[in-house]
Amino acid sequence: MIEWMIFIPACFALNLAFGPNNLLSMIHGAKRGVAFATGAALGRLLVFVSIIVISALGLGLLLSASAFVFTLVKIVGAIYLIWLGITLWRSARSVAVDDLDGHITTTFQAFRAEALVAASNPKAILIFAAFFPQFVSVDAYWENYAMLGAAFLCMELIAILFYAALGRLASTFAAGKLPTLQRLSGATMCLFGALVLLSPPPTRQ
Repeated sequence: MIEWMIFIPACFALNLAFGPNNLLSMIHGAKRGVAFATGAALGRLLVFVSIIVISALGLGLLLSASAFVFTLVKIVGAIYLIWLGITLWRSARSVAVDDLDGHITTTFQAFRAEALVAASNPKAILIFAAFFPQFVSVDAYWENYAMLGAAFLCMELIAILFYAALGRLASTFAAGKLPTLQRLSGATMCLFGALVLLSPPPTRQ
Protein backbone atom coordinates (compact mmCIF):
# COMPACT_ATOMS: atom_id res chain seq x y z
CA MET A 1 0.00 0.00 0.00
CA ILE A 2 1.32 3.42 -0.96
CA GLU A 3 1.96 5.74 1.97
CA TRP A 4 0.27 8.77 0.44
CA MET A 5 0.56 10.85 3.61
CA ILE A 6 4.33 10.73 3.21
CA PHE A 7 4.62 10.64 -0.57
CA ILE A 8 2.37 13.61 -1.43
CA PRO A 9 4.03 16.31 0.74
CA ALA A 10 7.54 15.02 -0.05
CA CYS A 11 6.84 14.82 -3.77
CA PHE A 12 5.04 18.16 -3.92
CA ALA A 13 8.07 19.79 -2.31
CA LEU A 14 10.12 18.43 -5.23
CA ASN A 15 7.55 19.73 -7.72
CA LEU A 16 7.55 23.22 -6.21
CA ALA A 17 11.34 23.43 -5.89
CA PHE A 18 12.65 26.41 -7.85
CA GLY A 19 14.58 24.83 -10.69
CA PRO A 20 15.24 25.42 -14.41
CA ASN A 21 11.86 24.16 -15.63
CA ASN A 22 9.87 26.15 -13.09
CA LEU A 23 11.92 29.21 -13.98
CA LEU A 24 10.95 28.67 -17.62
CA SER A 25 7.28 28.52 -16.65
CA MET A 26 7.66 31.81 -14.82
CA ILE A 27 9.36 33.43 -17.82
CA HIS A 28 6.77 32.13 -20.27
CA GLY A 29 3.98 33.23 -17.94
CA ALA A 30 5.45 36.73 -17.75
CA LYS A 31 5.80 37.02 -21.52
CA ARG A 32 2.70 35.33 -22.86
CA GLY A 33 0.41 34.37 -20.01
CA VAL A 34 -0.56 31.30 -17.98
CA ALA A 35 -2.20 29.41 -20.87
CA PHE A 36 0.90 29.77 -23.06
CA ALA A 37 3.22 28.67 -20.23
CA THR A 38 1.02 25.65 -19.49
CA GLY A 39 0.98 24.61 -23.14
CA ALA A 40 4.77 24.94 -23.34
CA ALA A 41 5.17 22.87 -20.16
CA LEU A 42 3.54 19.90 -21.89
CA GLY A 43 7.02 19.33 -23.30
CA ARG A 44 8.30 18.84 -19.78
CA LEU A 45 5.44 16.51 -18.83
CA LEU A 46 5.96 14.30 -21.90
CA VAL A 47 9.64 13.92 -21.03
CA PHE A 48 8.75 13.06 -17.43
CA VAL A 49 6.29 10.40 -18.62
CA SER A 50 9.09 8.82 -20.65
CA ILE A 51 11.52 8.89 -17.73
CA ILE A 52 8.89 7.39 -15.40
CA VAL A 53 8.35 4.50 -17.82
CA ILE A 54 12.11 3.98 -18.21
CA SER A 55 12.57 4.01 -14.44
CA ALA A 56 9.71 1.55 -13.98
CA LEU A 57 11.42 -0.81 -16.40
CA GLY A 58 14.53 -0.65 -14.24
CA LEU A 59 16.69 1.30 -16.66
CA GLY A 60 16.46 4.46 -14.58
CA LEU A 61 18.14 2.76 -11.63
CA LEU A 62 20.88 1.49 -13.96
CA LEU A 63 21.44 4.97 -15.37
CA SER A 64 21.53 6.57 -11.94
CA ALA A 65 24.20 4.06 -10.87
CA SER A 66 26.40 4.76 -13.90
CA ALA A 67 28.88 7.52 -13.15
CA PHE A 68 29.79 7.85 -16.83
CA VAL A 69 26.20 8.28 -18.04
CA PHE A 70 25.38 10.61 -15.16
CA THR A 71 28.41 12.77 -15.96
CA LEU A 72 27.58 12.84 -19.67
CA VAL A 73 23.96 13.85 -19.03
CA LYS A 74 24.88 16.55 -16.54
CA ILE A 75 27.53 18.08 -18.82
CA VAL A 76 25.09 18.28 -21.72
CA GLY A 77 22.41 19.63 -19.40
CA ALA A 78 24.71 22.21 -17.84
CA ILE A 79 25.88 23.49 -21.24
CA TYR A 80 22.28 23.84 -22.43
CA LEU A 81 21.17 25.68 -19.28
CA ILE A 82 24.10 28.09 -19.48
CA TRP A 83 23.45 28.70 -23.18
CA LEU A 84 19.77 29.32 -22.41
CA GLY A 85 20.73 31.71 -19.61
CA ILE A 86 23.04 33.70 -21.89
CA THR A 87 20.30 33.85 -24.52
CA LEU A 88 17.81 35.17 -21.97
CA TRP A 89 20.27 37.79 -20.77
CA ARG A 90 21.10 39.01 -24.28
CA SER A 91 17.46 39.09 -25.38
CA ALA A 92 16.54 41.37 -22.46
CA ARG A 93 17.60 44.38 -24.52
CA SER A 94 14.93 43.66 -27.14
CA VAL A 95 12.04 43.14 -24.72
CA ALA A 96 9.46 45.90 -24.83
CA VAL A 97 6.66 46.39 -22.32
CA ASP A 98 4.08 46.69 -25.12
CA ASP A 99 5.27 43.40 -26.59
CA LEU A 100 4.68 41.18 -23.56
CA ASP A 101 2.00 39.13 -25.33
CA GLY A 102 3.64 39.06 -28.73
CA HIS A 103 7.34 38.38 -28.24
CA ILE A 104 9.24 36.30 -30.77
CA THR A 105 9.03 33.12 -28.63
CA THR A 106 6.70 30.67 -30.38
CA THR A 107 4.76 27.85 -28.76
CA PHE A 108 7.06 25.30 -30.41
CA GLN A 109 10.21 27.08 -29.19
CA ALA A 110 8.87 27.24 -25.65
CA PHE A 111 7.69 23.60 -25.81
CA ARG A 112 11.12 22.50 -27.06
CA ALA A 113 12.95 24.46 -24.36
CA GLU A 114 10.83 22.86 -21.62
CA ALA A 115 11.43 19.38 -23.06
CA LEU A 116 15.19 19.85 -23.48
CA VAL A 117 15.64 21.27 -19.97
CA ALA A 118 13.69 18.36 -18.47
CA ALA A 119 15.56 15.74 -20.52
CA SER A 120 18.99 17.20 -19.79
CA ASN A 121 18.54 17.38 -16.03
CA PRO A 122 20.01 14.26 -14.35
CA LYS A 123 18.05 15.00 -11.18
CA ALA A 124 14.87 13.84 -12.92
CA ILE A 125 16.37 10.39 -13.40
CA LEU A 126 17.39 10.25 -9.74
CA ILE A 127 13.93 11.31 -8.54
CA PHE A 128 12.11 8.60 -10.47
CA ALA A 129 14.76 5.91 -10.00
CA ALA A 130 15.55 6.47 -6.33
CA PHE A 131 12.57 8.28 -4.81
CA PHE A 132 9.65 6.37 -6.36
CA PRO A 133 10.81 2.83 -5.47
CA GLN A 134 10.59 3.68 -1.77
CA PHE A 135 6.80 3.79 -2.10
CA VAL A 136 6.30 0.85 -4.45
CA SER A 137 4.99 -2.51 -3.26
CA VAL A 138 6.44 -5.56 -5.01
CA ASP A 139 3.03 -7.22 -5.02
CA ALA A 140 1.50 -4.37 -7.03
CA TYR A 141 4.59 -2.96 -8.73
CA TRP A 142 3.15 -1.69 -12.03
CA GLU A 143 -0.06 -0.44 -10.48
CA ASN A 144 1.84 1.45 -7.77
CA TYR A 145 4.31 2.95 -10.22
CA ALA A 146 1.48 4.13 -12.48
CA MET A 147 -0.36 5.70 -9.53
CA LEU A 148 2.77 7.42 -8.26
CA GLY A 149 3.57 8.68 -11.75
CA ALA A 150 0.06 10.06 -12.21
CA ALA A 151 0.19 11.78 -8.81
CA PHE A 152 3.58 13.30 -9.62
CA LEU A 153 2.37 14.65 -12.96
CA CYS A 154 -0.75 16.18 -11.37
CA MET A 155 1.35 17.94 -8.75
CA GLU A 156 3.81 19.03 -11.42
CA LEU A 157 0.94 20.64 -13.32
CA ILE A 158 -0.05 22.55 -10.17
CA ALA A 159 3.54 23.77 -9.84
CA ILE A 160 3.52 24.86 -13.50
CA LEU A 161 0.34 26.87 -12.99
CA PHE A 162 1.75 28.43 -9.82
CA TYR A 163 4.99 29.62 -11.43
CA ALA A 164 3.25 30.73 -14.62
CA ALA A 165 0.77 32.79 -12.58
CA LEU A 166 3.63 34.18 -10.49
CA GLY A 167 5.43 35.28 -13.64
CA ARG A 168 2.30 36.89 -15.06
CA LEU A 169 1.66 38.68 -11.78
CA ALA A 170 5.23 39.97 -11.72
CA SER A 171 4.96 41.28 -15.28
CA THR A 172 1.67 43.02 -14.50
CA PHE A 173 2.88 44.90 -11.45
CA ALA A 174 6.45 45.47 -12.61
CA ALA A 175 6.14 45.68 -16.39
CA GLY A 176 8.75 48.42 -16.56
CA LYS A 177 11.23 46.12 -14.85
CA LEU A 178 10.84 43.30 -17.39
CA PRO A 179 14.36 43.69 -18.90
CA THR A 180 15.80 43.46 -15.38
CA LEU A 181 13.66 40.39 -14.66
CA GLN A 182 14.87 38.85 -17.93
CA ARG A 183 18.52 39.43 -17.05
CA LEU A 184 17.97 38.06 -13.54
CA SER A 185 16.31 34.98 -15.04
CA GLY A 186 19.23 34.52 -17.43
CA ALA A 187 21.76 34.78 -14.61
CA THR A 188 19.74 32.32 -12.52
CA MET A 189 19.59 29.85 -15.41
CA CYS A 190 23.39 30.07 -15.76
CA LEU A 191 23.67 29.42 -12.02
CA PHE A 192 21.48 26.32 -12.36
CA GLY A 193 23.79 25.15 -15.14
CA ALA A 194 26.84 25.60 -12.92
CA LEU A 195 25.15 23.74 -10.05
CA VAL A 196 24.25 20.85 -12.35
CA LEU A 197 27.85 20.72 -13.59
CA LEU A 198 29.16 20.61 -10.02
CA SER A 199 26.64 18.01 -8.78
CA PRO A 200 28.32 14.79 -7.61
CA PRO A 201 27.51 11.42 -9.19
CA PRO A 202 24.99 9.24 -7.32
CA THR A 203 26.49 7.25 -4.47
CA ARG A 204 26.43 3.49 -4.67
CA GLN A 205 24.86 1.74 -1.75
